[in-house]
Amino acid sequence: MAAENPEAAKQLSVVAENVGSHLTEISRDIGEYVLAEIPELRGDAAVIKILQASVGENVATLLHIFENDIPLDKIEGPAAALEYARRLAQRGIPLSAMARAYRIGHWRFLHWFLGELNRQDTDERLATATNRRMLQVSFGYIDRVTQHVIVIYQQERDHWLLSQTAARAARVRDILTEKDVDLNWAEPALGYRLQQHHLGLVAWLPTPTGGGEGLARLHRIIDEIAQELGCSARPLFVPRDAIASWAWLPLGSHGDVSWKEVSNAVEHSDPSVRMCAGGVGYGLEGFRSTHRQALCTQELAEAANPAPQFTDFPTVAPIALMATNIDSMRAWVWDVLGPLAVDDEHSARLRETVRIFLGTGCSYTATAGAQILHKNTVQYRIRKAEEILGHPAQKGHTDLEVALLAVKYLGSTLLRTGPE
Repeated sequence: MAAENPEAAKQLSVVAENVGSHLTEISRDIGEYVLAEIPELRGDAAVIKILQASVGENVATLLHIFENDIPLDKIEGPAAALEYARRLAQRGIPLSAMARAYRIGHWRFLHWFLGELNRQDTDERLATATNRRMLQVSFGYIDRVTQHVIVIYQQERDHWLLSQTAARAARVRDILTEKDVDLNWAEPALGYRLQQHHLGLVAWLPTPTGGGEGLARLHRIIDEIAQELGCSARPLFVPRDAIASWAWLPLGSHGDVSWKEVSNAVEHSDPSVRMCAGGVGYGLEGFRSTHRQALCTQELAEAANPAPQFTDFPTVAPIALMATNIDSMRAWVWDVLGPLAVDDEHSARLRETVRIFLGTGCSYTATAGAQILHKNTVQYRIRKAEEILGHPAQKGHTDLEVALLAVKYLGSTLLRTGPE
């Protein structure tokens, strides 16, 4: 679309350039506003990341159109926007929620853009013409992109619903949410026995893959773990989207598992796979609880830096339950560890020695054996750590041990980059 008013097009370009200097802040604000207004889009970290990428690409594209007076018929939907539409379709999130996200996001974008336009020292005539052109182009862009993503959503939804695995996923969701479940209906529908011990798993790939390759890899690894644990029946495998799945391993009458065996099976199968497990549960409620625990553990694993390949709920339960608010958790860890909460090798050595020291009942000998160190070295490290903490390690034993365990699993996510 050629500019009908060259002055307005030029002014629009200037405003867009100024707004673009705050691209990251604006994109984050729009994404947070959309999530606050549309509850259906919340609750899944992986999908929220794609939403944030979609918002960022849409804002950048629209600003690029303003700056360079690009005709709208030359514009295709951003890649992240198309992927976001596919993910929402795979998750069964209503199309109306996606359409609302574009309308609400557009309004929030106008809030920022009009604010910058008002700050420009232009006469009323030019400001009105610039405003009119900005609204015309931005509404045209949103209309074009939403039509495109709606087509992508519908195509993906049709494909997903046709698959047998999606039907199974719907049955599983019913079992997870409904209080009263008829086992005579549920078990044949799933092809899985509920009156036994279960181990719930959540598995995913960090990056998208082509076709059905990602799900095939995840399915294969779940089967390998089931064989490693000696499961007599096939696992229940439920795709969540193209690169994520839920699974339940049928343990029969066995009420425990070897976490070492599970961890080894994951690490030796595919280095790109990430997996979290709940604790072992029995019966219908155990089917639900082990799954909830696996999801809780996944939140912890996705917040960790570096990201672990395998995490089990029983090992990290107190940390996983605390990790619902990372900012508050970080502040608490800093308060407990003080200057020992610095992300460097020296502090890391001291933290690990203190953690093992507390875990062995404050035994210098046992700590030295666990770390393959001389007892004098352990005593030196504990003394240095206590000097940094400002109190003996045994004081505030519980808080200190939990804080050190949190840092062990979440890593630099909870640490300072340097001394205060």
